[in-house]
Amino acid sequence: MAVRSAMHHAGATALTELLQFPVPAADRRTLPCACGREGCFRELRSKPVLTAVGQVKVSRPYYLCPHCHRGQFPADAELDIENTEFSPGVRRMQAVVGQQAPFDNGRQQMKLLADLEVTTKAVERTAEAIGMDIAAHEQIEIQRAMQLDLPMVVGKPVPVLYVQMDGTGVPVVKKETVGRAGKTEGQPAHTREAKLGCVFTQTSWDEEGYPIRDPESTTYTGAIETAEEFGKRIYREASNRGWSRAAKKVVMGDGAEWIWNLAEPYFPGAIQIVDLYHARQHLWELARRLYPNDQVKQKAWIKVHQRRLLDKGNIKKLVSALRSIDTENSELADKLRTEADYFERNAQRMRYPKFRREHLFVGSGVIEAGCKTVVGSRLKQSGMFWTVRGANAILALRCCKLNGRFEDYWEARRPAA
Repeated sequence: MAVRSAMHHAGATALTELLQFPVPAADRRTLPCACGREGCFRELRSKPVLTAVGQVKVSRPYYLCPHCHRGQFPADAELDIENTEFSPGVRRMQAVVGQQAPFDNGRQQMKLLADLEVTTKAVERTAEAIGMDIAAHEQIEIQRAMQLDLPMVVGKPVPVLYVQMDGTGVPVVKKETVGRAGKTEGQPAHTREAKLGCVFTQTSWDEEGYPIRDPESTTYTGAIETAEEFGKRIYREASNRGWSRAAKKVVMGDGAEWIWNLAEPYFPGAIQIVDLYHARQHLWELARRLYPNDQVKQKAWIKVHQRRLLDKGNIKKLVSALRSIDTENSELADKLRTEADYFERNAQRMRYPKFRREHLFVGSGVIEAGCKTVVGSRLKQSGMFWTVRGANAILALRCCKLNGRFEDYWEARRPAA
């Protein structure tokens, strides 16, 4: 550690010498100003900047417009240190640690691994600023995708391409839930739903016919936003992944109505599949309501309605069986009607034997795991409360990093030489 500190000190000293800009030549002492006039060179000014080798001082020319009194530091734009005291390399570190773990953990990581002293607030502000920049670039691409203005993605045909969608609650500050009802009647909401989508491919299956997801083929996109906004987002991600080149296209999700409302307009012609395990949960909830505290009868009822009807794709018979159950309990009767409607509405999405014969996934485990790893592990830790803006910034940054696109983004944002 002592040797590292000494090397950093030597590096910072050398870098400071390199960052001493000279007084501009006589014919370069004016610059165009935004007001339409010209700014004039006034003096050299110093600025402290934290770099990967420690604190340095940058001395650069300062220009001032005598008409609008706007100051300029051209060197700051050249070095990508405008309005910040952190070098691009340090900001890159802050973004990486900020999307991975709580901001204070990120501060500790930077001290331990890079011997750089930053505040928790600095990690938060930098990570969120970069996340918002990534999100802004995404919005530009989303608009281009909706206008069919994206470049054609050239590549090999994709045998099977899946789009999966789900939602999970993110704890937010009080102002973000004003006027929103909570899950408990009469209680305000404490969370906002983050919608998450993933896209992955499949080219093979195992000896028993079960599908195998292609390694490292999963990419994510997500945000706290309306279903309509998210539809455009997931459409753009699927387009980038080669939706137009897919021989077989599949949209998967649970029973949430917003998912299927997006499937038809954004992914017309795709095979739609309701997660089998989510459908089974509906039956188990009914079994517990029909036979509370009697596990033997619950399992017997499930054996008939799940294994013989749902799993075998006999949804019409399952719906008839649910509608034929007679009860004097009005609450239970309403539940039975709701569940019968659910299965009837999704019958075409529950043809599980057919899907299995085609070696397709019938479970949406990939997106459910994504809700935990992408959203939950970072945004839902104990004591966390987010603004929508902050949560979306970290989600954009985290998806970019997990998708393997962060280095491309960082290279693309470098100032032109």
